[in-house]
Amino acid sequence: MKQSFYQYLMTQRNPNQHDEVTQFANNAFFDHSFPKQESDFEQLSNYLEFNGNYLPSMTVFDTAYNAYLASESKMGGEH
Repeated sequence: MKQSFYQYLMTQRNPNQHDEVTQFANNAFFDHSFPKQESDFEQLSNYLEFNGNYLPSMTVFDTAYNAYLASESKMGGEH
């Protein structure tokens, strides 16, 4: 079964690492409104544009989403 973007993002959490994607994951964990079951780029992007004040730039989301797609293709997931 395909994992949601949030499920992927949670694999990137690490309190001892400080790169932008890891910080995004750490902060998204505390965002109780994050669309946890969503995998669609547009839906996630729209949510983060209005609610992702913890993102320094939407480029961080783009980077994380591209890594998510790459991980899904390695696992045989559908896009």
